[in-house]
Parts: sequence; structure tokens; C-alpha cells
Amino acid sequence: MGLQALHPTAIRAAYLVASILFIVGIRQLSSPKSARRGNLTAAVGMLLALVVTLLDREILSYELIFVALVLGSAVGAVAARRVAMTDMPQMVALFNGSGGGAAALVSTLEFVHLYRVSPVVPIDTGISILLGALIGAISFTGSIIAWGKLQGVMFEGAVTYRGQKVVNSILLLAIIALFILVLTGAGGMPAFVAFLACCALLGVLAVVPIGGGDMPVVISLLNSFTGLATAATGFALHNVVLIISGTLVGASGTLLTILMCKAMNRPITNVLFGAFGGGAAAAAGGDRASALAGKSVREVSIEDTATLLAYAQNVIVVPGYGLAVAQAQHTVRELADLLKARNVSVKYAIHPVAGRMPGHMNVLLAEANVPYDELFDLDQINSEFERADVALVVGANDVVNPAARNDPASPIYGMPILDADKAKHIVILKRSMKPGFAGIENELFYDDKAMMLFGDAKDSIAKLVAAVKSM
Repeated sequence: MGLQALHPTAIRAAYLVASILFIVGIRQLSSPKSARRGNLTAAVGMLLALVVTLLDREILSYELIFVALVLGSAVGAVAARRVAMTDMPQMVALFNGSGGGAAALVSTLEFVHLYRVSPVVPIDTGISILLGALIGAISFTGSIIAWGKLQGVMFEGAVTYRGQKVVNSILLLAIIALFILVLTGAGGMPAFVAFLACCALLGVLAVVPIGGGDMPVVISLLNSFTGLATAATGFALHNVVLIISGTLVGASGTLLTILMCKAMNRPITNVLFGAFGGGAAAAAGGDRASALAGKSVREVSIEDTATLLAYAQNVIVVPGYGLAVAQAQHTVRELADLLKARNVSVKYAIHPVAGRMPGHMNVLLAEANVPYDELFDLDQINSEFERADVALVVGANDVVNPAARNDPASPIYGMPILDADKAKHIVILKRSMKPGFAGIENELFYDDKAMMLFGDAKDSIAKLVAAVKSM
């Protein structure tokens, strides 16, 4: 037996409140201090929208929906608790894919429903359905490929082949032709199925040629696709909250993608079609790479590093993906607390694209309860490096590579970086000399002021903590 439907005015009012909560939640996500509250605010808005939608529509089986809600909530809760911080981008990619797949599925079911009534779907509804299926299918399969590259279950580099552009062009023309056939009713159900399959294939072929280093940008872009697919589905279903929420996600995802590209000083076309981050292809660093080949790095001991830190006045910590891999955020916080107890000023320099997703380092350090007022973005902190006694680089690579300023032949040339090389002393914690996402040598490692502390970051910092305590 179904629940009693709400009055249309109450439904519209509830959708308006849910939309406001979405907007406020996104606004609160702009600051680490309010990010958790923003997440909760948006979640409350989604819960309200979900409950109202269930009371608004003619539901065939509340029992099945309840089972789906329980299963989905269980999967989400387990994933949120168990997925490591280093795997968060993969989870975001899967969530993006799930959203896109859901939009494509809803669009498909709506088309089937209308097709049973008439083979010619109303043009306005038909366009919304086809756009929802198109964008949703691309987001679904593209996100799966992004997950595979980040998870390491498939080749992480850029996969290109002869005739790639021709194949993609033919596929795009086929999608346009099938779009028209379905919309005019000439192709029927077979044309729609072929359309959906081509869209899914386009998502695969669009992401496969993009290197693993660019996956965070791709995930952000696919996130905006998922939002647009949701909005298109909302038009097809005449659901206001889907239109508003989808538009918000699409707009915020697009803006985030633009900001990330700006942080790397690369246009989005270069990310999508430049095959960057493929490793071997990026390894050519011009004359400077040859010059570095004859140089050696200078190693430093735990004791010397601890002494350098303990008697410094200003220390800037530069976290990177290696910090996340080692799960060293808590030991970094402990070291910072020890140094502050000795009247050492400690600040954290956060690069916009450090890690594997936007805000990765902020989330990681927030997990260790690092005070928000100690986190500084690139524009705020760069002028501080010249006055810093020590720049402690923990697992960062490309975001501190001076080649971005000095080497026009470098694939990262022009990318804004953290000016760690301007500090009086530079201590770099890394497992090995392995390059970063860009696949190029880091000039900073060979700087006369640089010292390498090799080993697992968590273990090395724990030893530094013990050494500083003993002083």
C-alpha cells in the first residue's frame, strides 16, 4: 500500500529547501573549516529530496526501494570507513560512474516507457532523454576506465594508436546519426540500443588515451558530466530538484576542472588530447635532463635532519602524494607539535594539484587534526619560502620541480609550483628517486641546498620525532 502523496505546494517548497541546502553545502566545502559541515548540509538536502520524491511519485514497490536504500547505504558507509585515503580518487571515480550510469539507466527506462505508447517520442522529452543517456553513458564507462588506471588494474599511461582520431570521429558521427534516427522515430528501439552502446564506447575511447597523471582532472570533468546527465534526466522526468542539483554539480565540476587546469598551466584540450602523464613520453626533459644525468644527490641522516629542524625558526612542510601513501599525516602532526613547543614556526604549503584529487592534502591533514590556520595555498605561501630555514618536502614531486620555471622543453613548463628551492635548507623525504606523475627528473633533488632522506615517510618522521624528543 502506497504512502499518501504530499500536496504539490508542499513538494515544491521541500524541493526549494533541498536546493538551498545543496547550494549552502557546496559553499561550505570551499573552506577546510566548514567542509565537514558542508558535506552534512548537502546530505540532509539529498535526504529531504529523496523522501519528498518518494511521496510525490506513484511508487510500485516501497519494499524494493527500502531494500535498495539499505544496501546502498551499507555500501557507502563501509566504503567511507574502509577505503584508504590514497584510494579516495578511485572511490570518487566509481561514485561518478554510478551517478552517470544511473542517469543513463533512468533515461533508458523513460524512453522504453514512452516508446511503448508511441514510436515517435515527443521532441522536447526525446532530446532530454537522449542527452541524459549520452552524457550518462560516457560518464559511466569513462569513470570505470579512470578507476582502472588509478587502481593499477590497467596500464596507467596514455594509450594511443594509429588512426585514433579517425575512429573517434566516425564514432561521433554515428552517435549524431543515431540521435537523429531515434528522435524522428525512424530507427526505433534498435537505433536507441545502438546509440547507447556507441556512447558507452566513446567514454572508453575518450579516457584511454589520457595518462594517469591527468586522471584527477578527468574525474573532475566526468563529475560535471554526471551532473549534466542528471539535469537532462530531470527535464525528462519533469523533476525540479534533479534539474537544480544536476546543474549545480555540472557547474561546480566544470569550474573545478578549469581551476585545476589553471593550476597546471595547461588548457583542457591539452589534458584531453595531449597524452600527458604517460611516463616514457614525458621523460624527455631536454638539455637539462642530460645535465642532471651526471649529478648525484646528497643524503642526510635522521640525526642531522632532527638537529636542523629543532634549531630552525621557520619550517614549511610540503605534503604530497607520498605522504598519503605512507599514511604519515599523524606523525607529521606530532613532529610539528614538537617543533612548535620549541618555538619553531610551522606552516604547510598546499599545492592545488598535490595528491590525486583536489583538496587531497587538505583532507589528509584534517584527518590528523592539523590546525586549519597552518594550511596555506600556493599564492599565500610562496613568498614565505625565502624566509624559511627548512622546507620539509614529504612525498611531493612535480609540484616543487624547478623545471616548471627553468626548462621550456619540460612537459610541466609554466605550471605554477611551490618555491621550495628558495628555502635556506631543503629536506626531501622519498622512498626512491622514482619520478612523479609527469615522468621527469626533479631538478630540486640535485639542488646544492637539497638533502635526501630516503625511506618510508611515516617511519622516517617517527624517527625524527624520537630524535627531536631526545634533544
